[in-house]
Amino acid sequence: MQVNLSEALRYLGAEQADAELMASVGRVASELEQVAQPKWRYRIAEVEHTEAGQLAAGLCLTGEMAKTMLAECDRAALLICTLGAPFETLLRRKQARSMAEAAILDACGSAFVEVGCDAAEQEIAARFPGMYFTDRFSPGYGDLPLSIQPEFCAALDAQRQLGITVTESLLMVPTKTVTAVIGISDRPQMARIRGCEFCRRRETCTLRKGGRTCGAS
Repeated sequence: MQVNLSEALRYLGAEQADAELMASVGRVASELEQVAQPKWRYRIAEVEHTEAGQLAAGLCLTGEMAKTMLAECDRAALLICTLGAPFETLLRRKQARSMAEAAILDACGSAFVEVGCDAAEQEIAARFPGMYFTDRFSPGYGDLPLSIQPEFCAALDAQRQLGITVTESLLMVPTKTVTAVIGISDRPQMARIRGCEFCRRRETCTLRKGGRTCGAS
């Protein structure tokens, strides 16, 4: 797998990059690809619709977003994807030598873990030919709380399988780690939740303050 350079530039807020920056991003991305590749684990679970929330693999997915997204789904995939400890090691080296390259690496890492999520989603789709899938949605997006991260990781045995832990402040370590839910249905699913208006980070998002978006639309 390769880093999506356009996405890395977007994370940098430098979509109109000059040749020098493009070369730097390409060089750092290539270095990242050599030391780390996205790894993932997922679990297919039955969905039970209750008044308390949508139950899947022992998790209670609360809030209107999960209710809406999974309304026509009897199963869901719980997904976790990470670049792992090699990314953290490379980032520390960059921070010691060049903060500019560290910033580029951070952007490349964000783009690369999403490449992994896309690949994982394709793998899941291949297991269920003829089925339909919702948008990916994650804890901390919309009204799905971050507080479920520890239970989410436990449901996927993420610490043992991928070396992922969750801090008391609900940050995942390694940092370039994403959790997501994908609903599985026998009916076509609309793109329902993408966009700034659904995002819990909309008031603090640096991209949005700069007149840009993360592209989730």
